[in-house]
Parts: sequence; structure tokens; C-alpha cells
Amino acid sequence: MKAEKMVWVNAEPGRELSPTARLGRKYRFDLYVALIALLAAFLNGFKIWTDHYVNSYYTMTVGSMLQSFHNFFFASLDSAGSVTVDKPPLTFWIQTASAYLFGLHGWSVILPQALAGVGSVILLYAMVKPTFGTAAGRIAALAMAATPVAAAVARTNNIDAMLVFTLLLASSVLFKAAKTGKIWTLIGAFALIGAAFNMKMLQAYMVLPAFYLFYIIAARVSWRKKAGFLAAATGVLIIVSMSWAVIVDNIPEDKRPYIGSSSTNSVLELAFGYNGVSRLTGNRGQGGEGGPPGGFAPASVAAGAGTGAGSASVNGAPAAGGSAGGTADDAQAGQPGMPGDGAQGGQLMPGDGAGGQTPGMAANDGGQRGGRFYIGGGGAFNTGTKGPLRLFQSELSGQASWLLPFVGFALIAIFASFRYRNISQKHKEALFWLAWLVPVMGFFSIAGFFHQYYLIMLAPPAAALTGAGWSVMWNAYRERAGWTSWLLPAAVLSTTAFAWYIIHPYDGVIGSGWSIGIAAGGVMFTLLLAVANRISLKLSRITAVGALLLLFVGPLYWAATPITYGQSSMLPQAGPGSLNDKGGMRQGAVDLQNGDEVQDDSQVAGQEGGPGMPGQESVTLNEKALQYLKEHNTGETYLFAASDFMIAAPYIIDAGEKVISLRGFSGNDKTYTVAELEALVSSGKVKYFMMMSGGAKGGTGLVRFGSGGVMGGPGGNSEITSWIEEHGTVIPSEEWQGTGAGSSSDDGGFGGRGGSATLYEVKL
Repeated sequence: MKAEKMVWVNAEPGRELSPTARLGRKYRFDLYVALIALLAAFLNGFKIWTDHYVNSYYTMTVGSMLQSFHNFFFASLDSAGSVTVDKPPLTFWIQTASAYLFGLHGWSVILPQALAGVGSVILLYAMVKPTFGTAAGRIAALAMAATPVAAAVARTNNIDAMLVFTLLLASSVLFKAAKTGKIWTLIGAFALIGAAFNMKMLQAYMVLPAFYLFYIIAARVSWRKKAGFLAAATGVLIIVSMSWAVIVDNIPEDKRPYIGSSSTNSVLELAFGYNGVSRLTGNRGQGGEGGPPGGFAPASVAAGAGTGAGSASVNGAPAAGGSAGGTADDAQAGQPGMPGDGAQGGQLMPGDGAGGQTPGMAANDGGQRGGRFYIGGGGAFNTGTKGPLRLFQSELSGQASWLLPFVGFALIAIFASFRYRNISQKHKEALFWLAWLVPVMGFFSIAGFFHQYYLIMLAPPAAALTGAGWSVMWNAYRERAGWTSWLLPAAVLSTTAFAWYIIHPYDGVIGSGWSIGIAAGGVMFTLLLAVANRISLKLSRITAVGALLLLFVGPLYWAATPITYGQSSMLPQAGPGSLNDKGGMRQGAVDLQNGDEVQDDSQVAGQEGGPGMPGQESVTLNEKALQYLKEHNTGETYLFAASDFMIAAPYIIDAGEKVISLRGFSGNDKTYTVAELEALVSSGKVKYFMMMSGGAKGGTGLVRFGSGGVMGGPGGNSEITSWIEEHGTVIPSEEWQGTGAGSSSDDGGFGGRGGSATLYEVKL
């Protein structure tokens, strides 16, 4: 077989193949890429079986989807089909299929994302290798596997790893479409973007500029066909993207769930509002991702004196940038439960934990950890200050920016040979990756609301350009091609310097040897590269390989931290502080019980926890409550209705029971009216209601704040709360409370210190 026909292995004529190369040729695969894929599998999958609930909001959705086709189609959060999850259903359909095959476990809903992460590594190799060479493909694959945030998010049931895999699959089909000139291949590529839209809506469209640009400059068809083919593909894109949304929006509202986190009960409004423009502006309207679920506030916050009705307070003073009622005025304003973005001031946010964090709720305390709420700068989710250098700031740089300095030099090297009338395939593909990278960098530089794990969108173009750039710069260096031969040493020096900048603040956690070693190694390899190609090619190769490996020390360490340090499954991030940072909210805390400021993060260190709330060991299935509710069920369809999805989650996930959640993620969803709830009770579908009560200072009764009350916060429905109180009989706690969700013990139960759940029986 001819060497040029081998897909994975290159060999020079007359040169004896190494044992590794012979093994690769025999089995027609690249052993190095296989090892990189195994590395990705380890980073993505090791110990995922220890994460019981993962992101309980999504895991509960999968549990509900397993109960009926109605719930499956709509991606319903609860058993009754009351409200949908706040994202489209495609990823959850895949997760539900996995849970159907393997049972509903944390690992079974993580598995599709972990495999998607490995698939992205292999796809990137397959895309880069044909044009830039085997070494470039391998390096690109390694860069993708070693991107810290990619490994972190692939270890959860969040959507982004599956989204990136789908977009890379679409990109590979696009490359084939440009090469073959076939319209159906192009349509397939754009249809896959439409499928990605049904995973995370407008985030999937961030790659569209790259798709249009690449097909225009690379397709081997006439300009007329290019225009016609792209028009047809765009039509298919719109049809596939909007198919589920249009179907759902045209179903009568009383025949389907409320669209979670939307303002108008519309999927299209959710797509272009809460999951669209609001991500840029930071004003999320009625949506509420990122705040205390259901708008809960501790009683001590809710009752803050001197702040005006509905204002959140800390010891009587208004929380910086926050108000309990209404929405953020702009991207720099924040509110409890719906914090804004800006680094100005701080937002009232908690901090703690590993194993599945609900934004706005800290561990063990129903909204606090020991009554502590974090008040940090850099935005509520520690996303830095808006500006062109945002991705290089300490808040974000460790997630996906490690190789961006190298990418800058890589682009210089690749386009140094660019000529308008002679655009090579290398230039075209580099332009594709650049057209993916620049809009994504631009968006995250100015966006008002996003989480750190969204930065996985940077990983594919950065990794591809790293591999491609290394190949081009190595060739220029080896051939002493004028000024471009100095780009490789400069890239190594700048990238290792940036790695030192990222690692140095963690010297007190991981030791100074890492930052000093990388900085010293960067200087050493730069100096060696400056002279090695004037001594011997062998020395140059050894030096270059050593420099390359050094570039990946920092990213690989960070990528492994979710395993070694733990992480939040709802707000995944990488780095030695990932256990305590939980999305970055760790810049200081206030103890609401005594007013003391907490500076030492060790005081709020996380523990493995229950659904959605890291460190909340007690937010698990309450066996005594389950036994009581089942024994006293007299034929009702639903075991009980819960005021909050986190109360309901263990009963759906662990016990497979049918439970109603009276609100969605944010608590602002108008899922039920009093009349509808009364009809449910009258028809014998439900009679028990488990409601959150208590507060940070041990208050009794249902927690209320603003005008919305416990049933929804801003814009919520306190009438439902009043109706349940008026018509319900309180079940004495000693009859049903044990340990688990709903317990009233100080360190156990959903309510945490001073808080608990109240069980009502409503009969009409």
C-alpha cells in the first residue's frame, strides 16, 4: 500500500518504520491520536459515577421525560408537564435515551456529553490533518482535549459539550461540501446547525459567519451556484431550527407545559429573548437563570429594614447592585437571583461547593452556607470586566485562553504567505477557524450574562489554529525562512509567559514550582530554539518537542482539576479553585447571622452534595416522607406538589415518583393559576403540597420577599401560596419528616439552618 494512501501514518521512502508506526500501519489508525482520545476520555469521564444528581434541574427533567411521551416531547421539568426546561429538547432527548438504556443515574446522563467531548477531539484531528499534516492534526486534537473548560463541562449534563460536537460535525460536512460541490452535503451541514439550535438556541448560530465565508471562498462551483446553494441551505437551516419551536408555540397553551424562563409562554420568545439578546445585554426580563431558584431569599434578607419594599439587604443595608424586585436595569446592575454582569460593586450571591450548584443558592442553608452570602466583583459569575482583554483577565483566562497568544503568532505565520490572487487551502481553512474564533471572542468580550463554561465555544478554533500554526511555524523555523523563522520561539515565549500569568495567583494553593518551572522552561526553550536550528536538525526537533510539551503543562493541569479538586455540576469550571469558586463567586463573603465578613475560602469549602446544591448533603430523598406520602395516597395521580423543583427532584430522580413542581427554574414562570390548582385537587390528582418555610434567622412561615412571595419572587404568584395556606392542613412534622429533603434539622433538610419544609394536605 502506498504511503500517501495511509490516512494515519506517514513514512519516508527507504526509512525503516518504528514499532509504533508499524502498529499504526497494521491497524490503520494513529496510535498517538488514540492515546489523545483516551486522555480526553479520562478527563471527561473519570469518577463521573460519583456525581449522583449532577445538575439536578436537568436530571429531574430527564426523569420526568422518562415517565411519558408528552413529557419527553416537550422536555417537561416535572411529571405533570407543568413547565418545560429552559432549553430546547434535543440534548435531553439524547440523555433520556441513555437513561432509558442504563437507568437514571448521574453517570448515565453525563455519558453522552463525555463521549461528545471525545468525539470532538477526533473530529478536529480529522479536519486539520488533511491540509496541515499529521503532526498538526495531532496537536489540534491534544489542544482540544486539554482545554480546561471543555473537560469540565463534558463531565456534567450541561449542553455545551454536545453543542460543540454537533457544530464540529457540521463543520466537517461543510468542508466536504466545499470540496465536492454537492448541494445536499451543504444542506446537511446547515441542517446540523439547525439541530444545534435545538440544543442551545442562538449560541449555535455563532459559527454561521465562518460557514458562509468558507463556502464562498472554498466551494468548487460557480458564483451563481454558490448563491443558490447557500440560499437553499439557509432555508433548511431555518426550517430545522424553528421546527420544534413552531410546533410547540402552535399548540394551545392548556395542552402543553408553560415554556420555562420565557416571559410570554413562547419558545420563540425564549430563543430570541432569554436565550438570545438577553445574553448580550444582561437584562433577562422574567427569566432567571443564575438566581435563587424560585426567587427564594432568606428571611433575613427578605426582611431587611430600611431598604424599601422588595429590596434585598445585608444587615439592613442594600446589597450592592441588587434589588429583590424587578429586573436588572442594565448589564452592570444586579439583583438577588438575577445578578448583572459588571465588576462594579458586587452582587448578592452565595459561594460554595462541588457536585451540582444551583446559582444563587449556597450549601447547607437553603440559600446560604451558615448564613453567608458572597458579595464579589467581576460580575455575579466572575466573568470579568467587559472589554477587548476580558478573555485574558484572571477571571476567565484559565478556562480556554491558554493558547490564544500562540494562536496570534500562528495566524501571522499562516497569512505571511497570503496573496489575494493565490489563496491556498491552508489560508481558506485558517480563515474558517478565524471566522469562528473572532465572533465568539467578540461576544464574550461584551456580553452581559454568561457562565464560564460557555467558553468551550473558543476551544475548537483555538485548538485547530494551534495545530495548524505549529506546523507552519515549524517549517519556517526549520528552513530558516527569514523573519518568519523567529515566530516559533516568540510564540513559545509569549505563551509560556501567559501561562505563568494564569498560574501564578494559585501559588499558595498548588505551590510556586508550577509557575516558576513553566516560566523558566519557557525562557530556556526560547533560547535553545534561537540557536538550535543553526547547530543541527536533530537538536531543533528535540527542542521543539520539549517546547510543545511545555505549552500543555498548564492546560492539562487545569483540565484535571475537576477530578482532583471537584467542581460544580451546574456551573462547571476548571482550576484549583473550582471547588470553592463555583463559577467564580468567591471574592469575599458576609455572614448574615452575625455580620462578620468571611475572607478565608476554607471557611466555606464545599462538600459532595445533593441535587443542585453542592455541599447540601441533606438534599436527598427523604425516606420517611416518601413512606408517609405513599401510605396516605388514596389514588391521587401525583405523590405531591412541591413549591420548588429542588424539593421535587430527589423523588423523581431516586424514587421515580410522579411529582408536580409549582414553578420552573427562576420561579417567575406562571405555571398555575389558583383555579387550575383547585381543579387539580378537586379532580383527585393531588392533595399534598410540600412548601419551603423558615429562613436564615430561624423565622417561621413561608419565606416571602418583594411582591411575588414564595411562589415566584418578582412577578410570581403569591395567591397560590395564600390559597394553599387557607385550604390546607399542616401535617405535623414528626409524622413525616426524617433525614433528607424536607428535614428540619439544623444541618439537614432542604431548609438548612433555621429553615424547613412544611407539608400541607388540601381537601376540597
